[in-house]
Amino acid sequence: MKSGSEIRQLFLDYFKSRSHQEVPSSSLIPEDDPSVLLTTAGMQQFKPYFLGERTPPAPRLTSVQKCFRTSDIDEVGDETHCTFFEMLGNFSVGDYFKAGAVAYGLECLVETYGLPVERIWATVFAGEEGIAGEKGIPVDEEAIKLWEDAGIPSDRIHRFGKKDNFWGPPGATGPCGPCSELHYELTTKPCGLGERCVPNCECGRFVEIWNLVFMQYNKDDSGSYDPLPSKNIDTGAGLERIAMILQGVPTIFETDLFAPIASAVVGGADREITSVEDKRSMRIICDHLRGATFLAADGVIPANEGRGYVLRRIIRRAAVHGRKLGYGGPFLHRLSGIVVDMFREAYPELADRAVYLARMIGAEEDRFADTLETGLRIFEAEVARIQGAGEGMLPGEVIFKLYDTYGFPADLTRDLAVERGLQFDENGFDRSMEGQREMARSAWKGEGDEEASRAVTAGDLEGRVVETSFLGYELETAISGVEAIIVEGAPAEAAAEGRTVELLVRESPFYGEAGGQVGDRGAIHGRGGDGEVTDARSIDGRWIVHRINVTRGEIRVGDKVELRVDPARRAPVRRNHTATHLLQAMLRRVLGDHVKQAGSLVAPERLRFDFTHFSPVKPREIAEVEALVNEKVRENHPVTTEIRGYREALAGGATALFGEKYGDEVRVVGIEEFSAELCGGTHCGRTGDIGIFKIVGETGVAAGVRRIEALTGKGAFQYVQKEEEELRALAELLQAQPGGIVEKVRRLQADNQTLRKAVEAVQKKASRDATEDLVSGAREVAGVKVIAARVSGHDARGLRELADLLRDKLGSGVVLLGAEREGKALLLAAVTKDLTGRFHAGNLVRELAAVVGGKGGGRPDMAQAGGTKPEKLDEALAGIDELLME
Repeated sequence: MKSGSEIRQLFLDYFKSRSHQEVPSSSLIPEDDPSVLLTTAGMQQFKPYFLGERTPPAPRLTSVQKCFRTSDIDEVGDETHCTFFEMLGNFSVGDYFKAGAVAYGLECLVETYGLPVERIWATVFAGEEGIAGEKGIPVDEEAIKLWEDAGIPSDRIHRFGKKDNFWGPPGATGPCGPCSELHYELTTKPCGLGERCVPNCECGRFVEIWNLVFMQYNKDDSGSYDPLPSKNIDTGAGLERIAMILQGVPTIFETDLFAPIASAVVGGADREITSVEDKRSMRIICDHLRGATFLAADGVIPANEGRGYVLRRIIRRAAVHGRKLGYGGPFLHRLSGIVVDMFREAYPELADRAVYLARMIGAEEDRFADTLETGLRIFEAEVARIQGAGEGMLPGEVIFKLYDTYGFPADLTRDLAVERGLQFDENGFDRSMEGQREMARSAWKGEGDEEASRAVTAGDLEGRVVETSFLGYELETAISGVEAIIVEGAPAEAAAEGRTVELLVRESPFYGEAGGQVGDRGAIHGRGGDGEVTDARSIDGRWIVHRINVTRGEIRVGDKVELRVDPARRAPVRRNHTATHLLQAMLRRVLGDHVKQAGSLVAPERLRFDFTHFSPVKPREIAEVEALVNEKVRENHPVTTEIRGYREALAGGATALFGEKYGDEVRVVGIEEFSAELCGGTHCGRTGDIGIFKIVGETGVAAGVRRIEALTGKGAFQYVQKEEEELRALAELLQAQPGGIVEKVRRLQADNQTLRKAVEAVQKKASRDATEDLVSGAREVAGVKVIAARVSGHDARGLRELADLLRDKLGSGVVLLGAEREGKALLLAAVTKDLTGRFHAGNLVRELAAVVGGKGGGRPDMAQAGGTKPEKLDEALAGIDELLME
């Protein structure tokens, strides 16, 4: 029996022996393709080669690519579908075409893997009008002939339409073409369809194992199909399905690519996994755990949108199915180590981040566990109401409430609804979602007009204005020609004094806001007019748009102008930017390699750095990071920059920001051997220019994301000075020496605790003394004993203790106590257990609190309230009789 690792290596060895260059798997986060959330196919990293935008390292390539697809998520749980999978692929960029792909495909399956050719069937494109021109694409007769010549008879070759045999791009646009699929016959016995039981039949007789795409078109934004620069081959074979066949097991979940995970899931369940539903739950957990581990290892963080939502969705979906198998709490994080151990050899990044992965998955499980029980109770209550009323649809507003308040992904609620025989109100949910979005849009305050202006600007500039050359790495002053002026979103020829406009020049020393670094400010001077540059923004990484207040005369398109960056503002920005690089390097040293940048702000006044980490950073860790950064500052290391190839830079250990789009060449900012980052910002010449580094805050900003705020240079020095001034003032108040403040506070705390205990003892004695008098003064209202009294010397805790004593003495009755404390009114109502069915303490105190100008409420047996009108206490106490009689 061949293992998954052997199957993986045999594939690569076969194609390398046929002049294919092996290319490592790319990340599940597409590096150069914004059209898709996740990597869904082996060809994605090769897309620029197919489009002719880049030159491939070789015309023949092969890879084993990590892939993740949500399109089949509803099918996960059957024998062959999964969300995360490994795609074996061979690729030709302008080299061999259909004949080579067909020959290699069949030879690899039959000669290398030993599959019987008589069990292999092929499908080809049946042709369709309207694709790639008026005539469309005809039936792929060439592929049919090639398969017949290779040894597959015509009765095992079948034609299918665009849905099955035309491979579209992973996103809305991109390379595509007709394809030919290879299917393996699991059983030679047809289903009830007889001769019509062929590949793509849903009976389970066939399983698709390899797709050969004849990549020859590019689908553009308009939906048209244009020929690619060359004809290419893109193939993809599912490792899991080939393993299922070669290992002779009926499902992919019994292969060695899943079996250890499945064994652990079954071992932790509270019963034998024998029913169809339990097996489905087990398989979903196995698949989703694999997927979550790989997604997290590639830098995805649970979130409410984008790829983070995909990760959150599968973790929570697996948690619900774990509950169905009897798991009482979080368990996925404990099993993630099994996935790491299974795949560490093929994907070393898993082993490097094993601890982080377990913590991240565990944190998301814990977060969901807090609301899971409540959400399920609401769901079950709603199901009972619907079925009791003879209805059959789960309302959209309920689905939205489960999503918005309790974190249930909508598709998870859909699963639960289908299991209970209910329809899913998709339209109602969409309406609720849109209502929330509209509220968010109306509440948002920001630079909406300015952003819109930039968007119009970018559209107007396309093909008309040259891209801006940035000179600011070396210069703070430059002379250039005005290329365009934008006034209120529209091009203009001139801008007069008093106007605020957006201006573009051919060359600029101004850094345009990007990558977290704010834009430069400064001045512009021309023969005809002057202006103040209040901001600079980078648009598409191609233009620098300067926001200008014209202060004198008139600035016109074509004018030569001098641009001067404000050096007093740029210098602290440089210090703070270099400090963020040092901060990230030292965070990774102290906390671990799982730390990745998740966002930043580099401004002249401060810096902010967001990073992946799943618990608050401990004070000693913050102190260690701060000390290490300052150590590197004192060592005064040179800060270097160099332009390198993107993949070369990554291979050399440079850190890239996930989600950021990079070109073929990148700027690498390095500090000795401990920091190298892809970065387009401005930096110090040496680390010593930072002066001093001070962390001033550490908080959590999202699931698994922490934030550090810090100061450098003059700002950090002033912060330390202010702290010292506060310490001196505190020492004076405490009548202590600066070095003795902590000890003095400890003594005061001890004295305070002693005094508090003395006060509590006095209150308890007063309560005992007052109890007999208050009980003897009880009267009867509405057939029950009632004590309503104003007492003194009691805080809220003292009132509760007194009320407990009075209830015990009464045996059966209602107690209402009032007190004045620090100019505020306190009210407390207590009802003995036997009377809570008639009188609710929370409702009583809520009504009476209004009299003293406050609010309150609580349990049926005891509740309290406060108010701002202590002079109304007696009136409130007197109101109890009327309430009880009502």
